[in-house]
Amino acid sequence: MTEPGEGLAGVAGRRASQPSVARLVDAGWRAAMYCLHWRVIALSIAPFLVMATLAVGLGWFFYEPAIDAIRRELETWGIVRSLNETLAHWGFGGFSVALGPLLLVLVSTPVIVVLSLVLVVGLMTPAIVKLVETRRFPALERKHGGSMLGSVVGTLICTAAALVALVLSIPLWLIPPLVLVIPPLIWGWLTYRMMTYDVLAEHASREERRALVRRHRLWLLAMGVVTGYLGAAPSLVWVSGVSALLLAPVLIPLAIWVYMLVFAFSALWFAHYTLAALTDLRAEALPLVQELPPSEQPVLLSAAPPALPPSMPPGTPPA
Repeated sequence: MTEPGEGLAGVAGRRASQPSVARLVDAGWRAAMYCLHWRVIALSIAPFLVMATLAVGLGWFFYEPAIDAIRRELETWGIVRSLNETLAHWGFGGFSVALGPLLLVLVSTPVIVVLSLVLVVGLMTPAIVKLVETRRFPALERKHGGSMLGSVVGTLICTAAALVALVLSIPLWLIPPLVLVIPPLIWGWLTYRMMTYDVLAEHASREERRALVRRHRLWLLAMGVVTGYLGAAPSLVWVSGVSALLLAPVLIPLAIWVYMLVFAFSALWFAHYTLAALTDLRAEALPLVQELPPSEQPVLLSAAPPALPPSMPPGTPPA
């Protein structure tokens, strides 16, 4: 028996095979292999060009004014002046020069990461899902449980929430361990929220999508967090020294390319995992038709042809 309002997908979600590390790893290595596919590499070019052009253009017009504004603000902080004097006394006078560009890069990197994710979701994810479907799930029925409007609204809300969380958490970044924890967690949450909707929008019904997210929530969130840490890896180059800041015009486009590949991998990972889970959900749901109340069975089995009376010969079309 189904619970009130639960539906067949909800019952199947409760009875479906348990999520496991093996399923997570299987989807992960498949995603890694698909990243080497020429179509995935080609798909990453468009969002990379958009993001790189935006980053270079903003840097060209606003880099120097932003650095000057940050330095003027830092000069008003007594603790920064004391730190500069102490470091200059020990022979590290270049710290004050590098602090402005370093802070600008650290603040702009989360914005670049979030915008890169949005571009990948908008420009790459539909084609990636279609590629996975064609090569691995060609018989999977499309139930169109999501919409373009739902994707856009969800993307705007989740992106705004992530950016607000990043801005509010900036003071905590001054505590060394937290700067390596908080931004990846926020990016991971954003990846989880956006990918679970967009990857399942075409194939799963609304009820199936909710059942899958309810069943696999922790695993999907873990995938998002892993992706967040992979996306944070290029940011570590900025703490390597002043030389990295001098090479920023070259390293920033390279980092954006890495972000695109990471989020393309994320889209492939979510696609392989969720479409496989959707296939299992529907396979589990088929035997459950017999368990439904008789009043509900005709609605679910309406596609089946009516039985012929015994007096009618085989092949006679029903009335």
